[in-house]
Amino acid sequence: MLTHHRKPVCLSLISTDLPVWSVVETAGTLYQKDSDRFHLLLTAPPLISCEVTTPPSPEDTPHPGQRKAYPPSSPRILWMEISPYRVIMTMQGNAQLSYRHFWEQGVYGITRYWLPTESLHPHEPIRLRNFTRRLTLTGHPLPEHLRVEYELWADKIQLGCYILNLEIKH
Repeated sequence: MLTHHRKPVCLSLISTDLPVWSVVETAGTLYQKDSDRFHLLLTAPPLISCEVTTPPSPEDTPHPGQRKAYPPSSPRILWMEISPYRVIMTMQGNAQLSYRHFWEQGVYGITRYWLPTESLHPHEPIRLRNFTRRLTLTGHPLPEHLRVEYELWADKIQLGCYILNLEIKH
């Protein structure tokens, strides 16, 4: 059974102990795989950088406070596999950064980040662990709200506590 629905969504990520906060409001396509498994596909806005990576010409020089988005025509595709037991989120299609998160309540999942090809080790991901303290999915028959509370770890160093919140409006 594969059905799909176009829905407005709000995806946010906040840290409870660091100054990290991000919100994406966009339309997403929700695919129902079976009674409690869903895929959500959405496009996020381009990444913003405060750095200019190549020496600018005088006409390209940004004004103070002006930020450059790169690459301007490359969308970031977010693909979420959602069930009441686990969530996998993959971001791809952007030459600057890709990642894949795996969350399952009470489990140390794997988080991988792929950096731009100009990095020291292109095509080798940075591997981190995340411990999912709580995963809550509500809504029936279609999901309406997902909340994932997790800790991010690099070896024995905690890199913060985070809350991923997804609202699917019906």
